Amino acid sequence: MKNIFGLLIVCVVSLTSCSKFLDEEPQQIAVENFYNTPVEMESGLNAIYETVRYLSTFGGFYTIQHEINTEYMYGRGSFAPMNSYQGLDNTNVGRITDTWNNFYKGVRNANIIIQKAPLANAITEAERTRYIAEARYLRGLYYFHIVRNWSGVPLHTENNLDSINVPKTSAAVIYDLIQQDLVFAENNLPDNPRLVGTPSKWVAKTTLAEVYLTLKKYDLARKASSEVIASRKYSLVNVSVADDFDKIFGPDANNTSEEILYFKYSTKVSGQGYQYLAYLHAPTTIYFPRGGFGTIYADSLNLFMRNWDRADLRYRFTWYPANVGAGATTVLVKKFSDRTATVQQGSNDYPLYRYADLLLFHAEAEASASGAPTADAMEKLNMVRRRAYGKPVGTPDAAVDLKLSDYPTLDAFVRRVVLERGYETAGEGKHWFDLQRLGIWKETIKQIENIDVAEKHMLWPIPPREFNGNTALNPTTDQNPGY
Repeated sequence: MKNIFGLLIVCVVSLTSCSKFLDEEPQQIAVENFYNTPVEMESGLNAIYETVRYLSTFGGFYTIQHEINTEYMYGRGSFAPMNSYQGLDNTNVGRITDTWNNFYKGVRNANIIIQKAPLANAITEAERTRYIAEARYLRGLYYFHIVRNWSGVPLHTENNLDSINVPKTSAAVIYDLIQQDLVFAENNLPDNPRLVGTPSKWVAKTTLAEVYLTLKKYDLARKASSEVIASRKYSLVNVSVADDFDKIFGPDANNTSEEILYFKYSTKVSGQGYQYLAYLHAPTTIYFPRGGFGTIYADSLNLFMRNWDRADLRYRFTWYPANVGAGATTVLVKKFSDRTATVQQGSNDYPLYRYADLLLFHAEAEASASGAPTADAMEKLNMVRRRAYGKPVGTPDAAVDLKLSDYPTLDAFVRRVVLERGYETAGEGKHWFDLQRLGIWKETIKQIENIDVAEKHMLWPIPPREFNGNTALNPTTDQNPGY
């Protein structure tokens, strides 16, 4: 069984245990009398992670929608309208309403800890700082996902915790808070996490590397990624055949040398399984015996897929052919498979940050900060490629290594890094953010799928429910363009 932590639902007037992993009995506790002891504070911290288990967030739909946005994936059924890249239809707006609500639920639970920890009278100063750092890391992380999907949004912090009517704040201000939260976490989280699946200082540095890349602060991104590499805390998991990647993505993978931060799931606890698998797999398949819906799929003749070297073990591991009524060349994602599943969920974890992500962040940051590709940047890119072909990651290999001379410009090199990251993270819901932050989403979709992407497709609309409940928002001037 995985070493996962239980998550608590913290309400205004009660706290109820929902996991057998915590030795807590359901009880009624007034908020003003809670958040005083280490046990109470850690119960509150665990509640912040509740949001990542929901189907609307990392449990399924959030990843699905970002995968459909890429140049290689398509949606079926009610997700099919997203294939046109013309923004969200009413059904998919309804889904992202739940995503919005649940990310903000996580923000609220983080704000409670940030507000209450300074008042706790039965914890040490070191504990207080550490609890606040973990809460601020998660708040910064959730806002990072919110701002990339919605841009400017209402900014809820510990200072307006009980406010409903909060005006829209610019993306720049949201990013300021994200950086402040993550730098505080970087400086105050421990070297090793409180529990497997919670952040350490190295997790904060990794997240900062991606945030700085997004903001084009390449010197800072390079510094953050370099420090993680220099720590020698992580290494790529070695593979020799395609199935070895199951050591990274399979239901038994836990706390490997490559794991920087994975969100934890388990079917051994009711309601805590990984629902994403049901939407990846075919109704009948050995990779998920309970069967799935085949909601997202790729076409092996799609240009992105066609150009993917079949000798790359990642291709063999990631895809399998299946007939779900979408054409004879349809392939489905088997990266996340659970061959022993007895319910329509898996015990796989979501790999938010792997060492492979960090190496590719560093390759891009190093080249961008230097103004041109460098030997260091190319080496980090080649480390990931060598592993993809089952080669020793630290040994140069002329058969698979890319050469600096083949990428004479910074733009050419960065695009190659992003392509490699597309191969490396297919099915993980990450590639769209790379296309988005580099501003190449329109041209990429046009080149691969010959579709003109609507400008409105880059952002999601602020949900109508938010305008109905938040009188500080103006539905005419505050809604994202095109909605």
